[in-house]
Amino acid sequence: MVENASRSNLGFHQDFGMEEHRIDAVLPKLDSKSYDDDGHVKRTGNIWTTSSHIITAVVGSGVLSLAWAMAQMGWIAGPLTMVFFSLITLYTSALLADCYRSGDPISGKRNYTFMEAVQNILGGYYSTFCGLFQYSNLYGTAIGYTIGAAISMMAIKRSNCFHSSGGKNPCHVPSNPYIISFGIIQILFSQIPDFHKTWWLSILAAIMSFTYSIIGLALGIAKVAETGSFKGTLTGVSIGTVTETQKVWGVFQALGNIAFAYSYSQILIEIQDTIKSPPSESETMKKAAKVSIGVTTTFYMLCGFMGYAAFGDAAPGNLLTGFGFYNPYWLIDIANAAIVIHLVGAYQVYAQPLFAYVEQKAAKRWPIVEMEHKIQIPGFGSYNLNPFRLVWRTLFVIKTTVIAMLIPFFNDVLGLLGALGFWPLTVFFPVQMSISQKRIPKWSTTWICMQILSVVCFIVSLVSAVGSVASIVIDLQKYKPFSVDY
Repeated sequence: MVENASRSNLGFHQDFGMEEHRIDAVLPKLDSKSYDDDGHVKRTGNIWTTSSHIITAVVGSGVLSLAWAMAQMGWIAGPLTMVFFSLITLYTSALLADCYRSGDPISGKRNYTFMEAVQNILGGYYSTFCGLFQYSNLYGTAIGYTIGAAISMMAIKRSNCFHSSGGKNPCHVPSNPYIISFGIIQILFSQIPDFHKTWWLSILAAIMSFTYSIIGLALGIAKVAETGSFKGTLTGVSIGTVTETQKVWGVFQALGNIAFAYSYSQILIEIQDTIKSPPSESETMKKAAKVSIGVTTTFYMLCGFMGYAAFGDAAPGNLLTGFGFYNPYWLIDIANAAIVIHLVGAYQVYAQPLFAYVEQKAAKRWPIVEMEHKIQIPGFGSYNLNPFRLVWRTLFVIKTTVIAMLIPFFNDVLGLLGALGFWPLTVFFPVQMSISQKRIPKWSTTWICMQILSVVCFIVSLVSAVGSVASIVIDLQKYKPFSVDY
């Protein structure tokens, strides 16, 4: 998206899906070398930038909880569950990629957002249902990433404290200053005008995700080499070590954690709207999804497996901040710093679609909110300051920061977010839109198989949500608001 001082150009309105501003009669007059078929300034995304966006969204802090998830399930169910979620995500990503354009996959009408695709293809109450789940999930993910980043910053502090005290000091660190620090960083980055201009942040974040994943993997391998054995059991944490109820809740929550680790469907359409054509956007997106999900699944399995092999059923909830590893402390510090940098970018990847949605609605009702003021920044050129964007996005970040301070439970929050977003956003809507768009006959073999898939995934989401809520309730019993330390 390209902004100017008035924000009244056709490209701006198209970026935010403002259909009433579509001026088809103008399009033939536009330079085809500078503008796309919808009047938008030429999109420049390719398979590599798209893969970077996806990897930034997918390989998040969820990878750090996979060793713990493996511990709840064991060596049989754990790997099978990861394969299950990866295949489902890959399949439904292909379905959703075909929904970017309604009708013809090359020249059909574009759907600029996930919610717009649902509205145009399914219509009615489906759109409201989608908006509720999509934007609440994006909001919740911003909260979860705030918690994850703060925990990593605290881990750096604790790691150095342990090192300097020789392990004699428990080194408890209050969480609030670090949550607030991350919030301040996000207030600054949230002023990036739109999703198209975050490509550099996504590439940096993707590099950081590989950095800490590789470090976590290397530390796991080193731990296994040190002990000379693979820990863990076929069925995970055993009854006796925990109660039957705790075992069930743990398995259910682990399902949610793994689901969260693969979650990105809610922003797939928004990512796809950055892709240039030809080839068709859906073709590029499908290739990028294969590359990204293949890479992330490999990393997930390596990190989850080696983390579980290193610690067995005692695997920490967060592999790099749960202090399964203490040394080399400097390497752990680098890994946690990479997590923080990655989550700065991931927060924006998830928040930008929500920012765009609110600003689109506000611009429809109060056109004055589009006004911008050009400000000269010494050494950086000019910046178009939009007062509405400044105030609303700052309030958004403050709210996510306060909620993160109220509910700083890393694994519980990840599990709940994964549970709430997996079925409706990753499975249900892509399946229903594909059935409608491709006119798949009711009760045909394909229709029945797709509906069975949706029902199975609904059950997985339901039990995951139950397990995560149960864990949050247990944690709240021994928790004092705004006074958490680690």
